[in-house]
Amino acid sequence: MSLKNLQKVVNVSKRKILVTMALPYANGALHLGHMVEAIQTDIWVRFQQLRGHDCHYICASDAHGTPIMIKAREMNLEPADLANKYRQEAAADYQDFSIKLDNFYTTDSPENYELACLIYQRLKTKGDIETREITQAYDEEAEMFLPDRFIKGECPHCHAKDQYGDNCEVCSKTYDSGELIEPRSVLTGKTPVQKKTAHYFFQLANYETYLKQWVSEEHLQPEVANKLKEWFETGLKAWDITRDKPYFGFEIPDAPNKYFYVWLDAPVGYMASFKNYCTQHPSINFDEFWSEDSSTELYHFIGKDITYFHGLFWPAMLHGAGFRTPTAVFTHGFLTIDGQKMSKSRGTFIKARSYLNHFEPTYLRYYLAAKLTSRVEDIDLNLEDFTQRINADLVGKLVNIASRTAGFINKKFDNQLASELEAPALYQQFVAEGEFIAQAYEARDFNRAIRLIMSLTDKANQYVDEKKPWVLAKDVEQAKTVQWVCTMALNLFKVLMTYLKPIVPDLAARTEVFLNQGSLTWDNIKTPYLNVRIEKFKPLLQRIEAEKINAMLAENKQTELPVTEKTILDEYPIKPEISIDDFSKIDLRIAKIIKAEHVENANKLIQLTLDIGGGEKQVFAGIKSAYAPEDLVGKMTVMVANLAPRKMRFGLSEGMVLAAGAGGKELWILSPDEGAMPGMPVK
Repeated sequence: MSLKNLQKVVNVSKRKILVTMALPYANGALHLGHMVEAIQTDIWVRFQQLRGHDCHYICASDAHGTPIMIKAREMNLEPADLANKYRQEAAADYQDFSIKLDNFYTTDSPENYELACLIYQRLKTKGDIETREITQAYDEEAEMFLPDRFIKGECPHCHAKDQYGDNCEVCSKTYDSGELIEPRSVLTGKTPVQKKTAHYFFQLANYETYLKQWVSEEHLQPEVANKLKEWFETGLKAWDITRDKPYFGFEIPDAPNKYFYVWLDAPVGYMASFKNYCTQHPSINFDEFWSEDSSTELYHFIGKDITYFHGLFWPAMLHGAGFRTPTAVFTHGFLTIDGQKMSKSRGTFIKARSYLNHFEPTYLRYYLAAKLTSRVEDIDLNLEDFTQRINADLVGKLVNIASRTAGFINKKFDNQLASELEAPALYQQFVAEGEFIAQAYEARDFNRAIRLIMSLTDKANQYVDEKKPWVLAKDVEQAKTVQWVCTMALNLFKVLMTYLKPIVPDLAARTEVFLNQGSLTWDNIKTPYLNVRIEKFKPLLQRIEAEKINAMLAENKQTELPVTEKTILDEYPIKPEISIDDFSKIDLRIAKIIKAEHVENANKLIQLTLDIGGGEKQVFAGIKSAYAPEDLVGKMTVMVANLAPRKMRFGLSEGMVLAAGAGGKELWILSPDEGAMPGMPVK
């Protein structure tokens, strides 16, 4: 189904839909970045259900892989116990954020093992699995191959001690574990040796013709499809789907001591969670949703950092194994707080549970929805704007319609609504707007849906302002008019809350109790509530106070323990002095990033092509932990233009871009002021 034509399905009477969100990794607590995707998916699912469609929403905890093994080792836990602990915490967070999952399972399940093995065997039978010998680090005392994170040593670039075998946490450079100075196994402390081992590779190139057709706006947003097409320019590479023992994952059935790489069985977790759900609900048929000729709809909601797995590897695996491929994959951007990446030191690395300790989910759900569009854009949670928008839109405008009119019905008319509307034509305008709002929801353009709804909210408030029931109530002869006007206002409020129900389900539930007529459904929008009794009005939503924002930030703020100057200088001694003449030799230039690409088999590197005014330079920058390549194209930065070229195993690096920050995700390339041009010197 084309993304451009999604609006055509709005009026389809009954659809069968399966929806998933990306599986949260089970080695830490959920934070607000996770909630962007969960809330976006939940809103879309709730909308489909509100329209009467058969829509299922499933997910699972991604429970395998080396990071979980390492974290479990640090916490003196078994990997399975650690994964289960975080799965339970995530399930509670989702539930308390009103995320209406039908099933939240785990990839460490018998269903996932069965399906992963089935897909693997079918691909192998077709000749899509190839065995190759590769060289890896090996601990002779522990008698095991070592993943990069099981090796530590001295960084070959900045010479920081005790760094992992894939990247340096001090200078953020990436490297092979074999490049570490004095490498040692974290298990035995022994120096690893290089040893050959057999690995299995999925021949992605066998599906190049199919994928070229699949990677299109039929299944992906235009910007995602265009980015994925770049992979075809150099030819699709074989994908290593193997890890050696010990590994927390599934052992490959015909290969003792070999395990499926986590990214093979993780997406299969979508299928496994649904299969487990079908076991609990026998009336739902697994094959109806996953067979190759399925007429149902399948949608994945994901973050932009995992588009390659979902847009290339996953459809190739499914197609090769004889299963249906996704109807569409919907990609969203990242979350920033007050314009910056989330930071523990500033308190803006906000855990989902920390938010819930101070606020109900209604506020964040509404605010994120007001920012979410169908495009792949980062979303900023500006805490001042967050406070103002909630207080103005939800409290000051929406809930205010009920709070300023319900009292008259409660006190003067014994909670009884009038038998007719004061302005039926206005009510029909609100009803007619529903199809435009539905189209916005369907297209995942929640920002537009909210703009349409809030425009109607303004009209409802304008109606109340013009009729002034508080003035009419002073005239006994106008009593009936007061009842009509307030009945009209409350019915407009009912329509608005129905439109907003997918976004703010908790507020809608309180509204349903207040209006006392059962569930708000899309079908009953056309029929106003007349000549019925409502409940006594109670405040539906509280204003956000600045003190609560500050308390939430304080709860999340983490500071490092103080380190003495001597300790730092001992570990990272100052290099020999240079003269001002030496320093002046460094030529800093403004550069424009005209191309940015992932570097295969490099966890931290991005390959940049830089325009420096009179030519181009290629630089390998260790900034992948903080940036996705597609976010860098077009940005201006600062580079060391006269750094001698350095031959790396990935290619020739002809300079260095300047960046600052603590490292990891807290890393920012330097950006010049507006108006700077490529090639301009930096003084």
